[in-house]
Amino acid sequence: MYQEAINNYLQKQGFDEINLKAVLFDMDGVLFNSMPNHAEAWHKTMAKFGFTLSREEAYMHEGRTGAGTINIVSLRERGYEATEEEIKQIYQAKSELFNQYPLAERMPGALEVLIKIKEAGITPMVVTGSGQTSLLDRLNKNFPDIFKRELMVTAFDVKYGKPNPEPYLMALKKGGIQPNEAIVIENAPLGVQAGVAAGIFTIAVNTGPLPDDALLSQGANLLFHSMPDFNDNWKTLLEYLNKKNEGSHKKS
Repeated sequence: MYQEAINNYLQKQGFDEINLKAVLFDMDGVLFNSMPNHAEAWHKTMAKFGFTLSREEAYMHEGRTGAGTINIVSLRERGYEATEEEIKQIYQAKSELFNQYPLAERMPGALEVLIKIKEAGITPMVVTGSGQTSLLDRLNKNFPDIFKRELMVTAFDVKYGKPNPEPYLMALKKGGIQPNEAIVIENAPLGVQAGVAAGIFTIAVNTGPLPDDALLSQGANLLFHSMPDFNDNWKTLLEYLNKKNEGSHKKS
């Protein structure tokens, strides 16, 4: 399974091998179990403003800007986009409701696999659409001595959010690495799209209610069903990633 996925990636991207130097982690739904609260806040807030957005659909929009999510629903249900004032009101209400919920806990399995990654001499990086100013403090509290500020990509670093590849291309730039020197860990369809579009080997970890195909259909190279599942399989996966692949896939 692993070798086939790696070979397919190499052939598609035209690389000889994966020379792993960094693992690029999405945050919500991967490092923190925050998506249930986001989905609940979106569902209740949109209903308050007369729109229908199910909790499951909220997972499909994860990584999209608030305005983008609101406009998709507005176009679907009213035939036109929301005004800037409506977007401001709805997103503010959603944020206020989300902030009332208990702070999301660290995702089971996340710290364990991060420790293994760092022990292997590989650099962990965070690539998130979040713009929380306290982000690094929270990451350092939950994942001590794992992440560095200069190797984080947040909402402040990019113009375009996922599914645009810009966040992951920015991570490559900050890390001084090539697409075949990293892998992406994502739980959302839009995040998978972004990783694939950046030319990086992209692993989906399905920590939410979506069917596996919602992630695989966006181009995920591999899929695990939880972060503990990913952690349990990391050692074997790393052995395959480190193998020197026979034959050249390099484009001339």
